Amino acid sequence: MTIAGFSFSGLLTSVQTAFIGHDWVALLLVWGTVAFAAVFTYWQARDAEPGIRGFFRHCLPAGTLSHPSARADFLFWLSRRIFMPLFVLPLAISTVTAGYVAYEGLTLIFGPATHAGQASTLMLCLFTLTMVLAYDLSYYTYHYTAHNVPLIWELHKVHHSAQVMVGVTKDRVHPLEELLNRWWDGMIPGLAYGIWLFFALDPVEVTVFGISAYFLRSLLMMDVVRHTHLKMSYGPWLNRVFLCPHYHQLHHSINPADYNKNYGLLLSVWDRAFGTLAVPEPQQQFTFGLSNNEHAEYQSLVRLHVVPVKKIYAMVSAWVHKHADAGHAGPRPDRAVKG
Repeated sequence: MTIAGFSFSGLLTSVQTAFIGHDWVALLLVWGTVAFAAVFTYWQARDAEPGIRGFFRHCLPAGTLSHPSARADFLFWLSRRIFMPLFVLPLAISTVTAGYVAYEGLTLIFGPATHAGQASTLMLCLFTLTMVLAYDLSYYTYHYTAHNVPLIWELHKVHHSAQVMVGVTKDRVHPLEELLNRWWDGMIPGLAYGIWLFFALDPVEVTVFGISAYFLRSLLMMDVVRHTHLKMSYGPWLNRVFLCPHYHQLHHSINPADYNKNYGLLLSVWDRAFGTLAVPEPQQQFTFGLSNNEHAEYQSLVRLHVVPVKKIYAMVSAWVHKHADAGHAGPRPDRAVKG
C-alpha cells in the first residue's frame, strides 16, 4: 500500500517482526538463553549448594512459585493474551504516522524521492542497525518518562509491584500502559523508517539464518532472564554496551539508592550517556517491590488491573477539585477593586 510515494508494506512488516510474537523455533531459542543463564550463574555462584538438588534450588529458590506475586504474574500473563490484538493498533498508527510525516517533510524540502538501483547489503545492515537503535532509544525515553510523570508512574507501578521475578514478570504490564508504551514506541522508529524510505528505497531488515534482527535483539537482552533472580552479567567489557540482566534487576530494587537507574532495554549506552547507569556489585542481592510496602495492594489479578485506575482517578479528581476551588475563591483581598 502506497500513499503519495510512501510505502506502508515494509513499515508494517517491521512493526510485526519487532513487536508481535515469534514462531516455536524462536521461542525455543529464548528458553535456551534461560537455560544458559541458569547454568552460567550456578557455576559463578560461590555459595551454591553442589549437586542436582543444589542446581534446582538455585533455579527455583524455596517459596518463589508459591508466592502471591508469582501467582498474580502467571494469571496476569494469561489474561494479557486477551488484550494482545489491541496492542498492535496504536503501534501501527504511531509508526506509520511518524514515518509518513518524515517522508513528506523530506519531500517538501528536497522534492520527490529518487532512488538508483537496489539497496546494497551494507545499506540493509545500516538500516537494520538504525531501526534497532531507534527502538532502543524510544524505549529508554518512554521508561524514563514512566518513572517521572506521576500519572504514568501509577500504571508503571504494576510492573514494579512484583516481589519475586519469575520470567513472565516481564509481561506484568497494565493494559493501559501497554497501549501507551506501544504508541510511544512507534514514534522514533517510524521517523527513522520514513527517512530511510526517502533516501534508500523500501528497505527490509536483515535476517540471519531466517531470524530477524529484532528477535536477535531479544535474545541479546535476555528479557526473560532479566525478570528472574538469576544474576547474569555479560562481563565488564560487554556491559559497557549491553544492559545485562543483573543491571535490570537493580532497576527493580526497593532500595532508594537504586531508584531511577538502568532504564535501558538492550543497550547500556543511553543510561551511561544520560547519567542513569548504576553498576551493581558482583552477585549483589536485591529486594524487589515498591516502597512503603505498597506492593501489597497489587498481589491479585483483579487488583493489578483495578488499583492503578482507581489511583489515577483519585489523582485527577483531586487536581480538578483543587483548581475548581481556586476558581471559586474570588479575588484576593490585596487585589480587590477600591471604591
